[in-house]
Amino acid sequence: MSERRLAVIDLGSNSFRLVVFTWVPGRWWKRTDEIHESVRLGQGLDASGALQPAPMERALETIELYAHFCRATGIEEIRPVATSAIRDATNRDELLRKARERSGLEIEVLSREDEAYYGYLAVVNSTALTDGVALDIGGGSMQLVHVRDRQELDAQSWPLGAVRMTERFLPDEKAKDKQIEALREHVRGELESAPWLEGAAERGERIAGIGGALRNLATAAELEGELPSFGVQGFTLRKKALSKMVDELADLPASERGELPGIKKERGDLILAAAVVIEEVMKTGGFDAIETTEEGLREGVFFSVLQEDREPPLFEDVRHASVFNLAGQYHPEPAHTNHVARLALEVWDELAAAGQHEGDAEEREMLWAAAILHDIGTAVDYDDHHRHSRYLVLSAGLPGWSLRETVLIAQMVRYHRKGSPSLADFERLTEEGDDELLLRCSAVLRLAEQFERARDQAVKAAHIAVSDGSVDLTIESDEDVTVARWAAERTSDVFERAFGKELRVS
Repeated sequence: MSERRLAVIDLGSNSFRLVVFTWVPGRWWKRTDEIHESVRLGQGLDASGALQPAPMERALETIELYAHFCRATGIEEIRPVATSAIRDATNRDELLRKARERSGLEIEVLSREDEAYYGYLAVVNSTALTDGVALDIGGGSMQLVHVRDRQELDAQSWPLGAVRMTERFLPDEKAKDKQIEALREHVRGELESAPWLEGAAERGERIAGIGGALRNLATAAELEGELPSFGVQGFTLRKKALSKMVDELADLPASERGELPGIKKERGDLILAAAVVIEEVMKTGGFDAIETTEEGLREGVFFSVLQEDREPPLFEDVRHASVFNLAGQYHPEPAHTNHVARLALEVWDELAAAGQHEGDAEEREMLWAAAILHDIGTAVDYDDHHRHSRYLVLSAGLPGWSLRETVLIAQMVRYHRKGSPSLADFERLTEEGDDELLLRCSAVLRLAEQFERARDQAVKAAHIAVSDGSVDLTIESDEDVTVARWAAERTSDVFERAFGKELRVS
């Protein structure tokens, strides 16, 4: 099946963004290009109700540029969507008409409900959120969607975006305490129209969110905590850390907030208002943390096209979808990787049944993911492909998996061939006992990989028998498995470290 390309143009109140998605239906998808412009279209809108001449001209020039880009690159499927600023402006028809005349693009103005819906699709298709709240904060508005069993229960939108709240409550170079408190009171009053938000955390619900401001705040928290930083997909921003950043940002002049590590300069003067709004949502819901994702409204629009045969267009299993999507992009040998995954899980299950580990379901799923992804680095080069595979996992991210889980999967991939499994520089992102978990899973994955050393699926199964001082592993096959037996025996040192018993292969 041939590749398709779609350009989603997200015309927001603060930023305009063109994102190109390339995909092979049923196999894989990825972002393949992006243009971002800080247009500030919503500047002055809250006070006047109309788009101002200078921001409108900036917007039209950017829309023209995007249209030229699509023509130059041969992209025929284009989906331009407008959100809060254009939707609410009294002179929006003038902008839409001029945009059509100058660019040839027909812009779709999203309703509040549609904007919330696409944000919901982005969140639920890129996080493990099942029950809780999906948040989307932009320059003009903020959307909250109440989610149960991954389905949309209720969706609301408020004009609480960063541009609007900055102009209305924090217009000065130095924010005053009374201005910040007035903003807090305003947000709390607006949120009263969503009674389901109150005490959501006490009901076992979680919150996950999208938006450039949230991504910037998450990045700043990573850097402040001196954590390894390779994006914020799956990063958990704690309320305590957010509240500390609010205090730090409030102490800085607006012109200097963009100098804080992790905060983009063009967003610096708006970031305090966004942080306060997010903080108040978390307080109202009783949430101690918010999960962040790299996706945004444009991914939500894309998902509606990618999965147009599903209603709603949700991945059946986000975690599995993200693993298969990453694997599919780098064209590994699926017969090999699927067989390694099956053998690894069978050995893991037999070891658990024999009392050699607790058989934790989360650990098992991470082992499966590492087995599917262990060879993607061969797309770079066979030499050091275990390191290349780790790089790809960390750089691409795994939507639906936490940052801790992504790190552990990446390290399992790193040690599927050789080396002494270690958390190394990622220790601060993990939990107590994860070094043993990594050693266990790496040993099993390495063993399964060696069973498949000839890439011939000759080893049908491997059975475990445990005695006091050893683990006897019997290979089941109808063919000559000399290579598999020889290769498996080479993993005995790591296996013995992981399980404290001698490995004997027969």
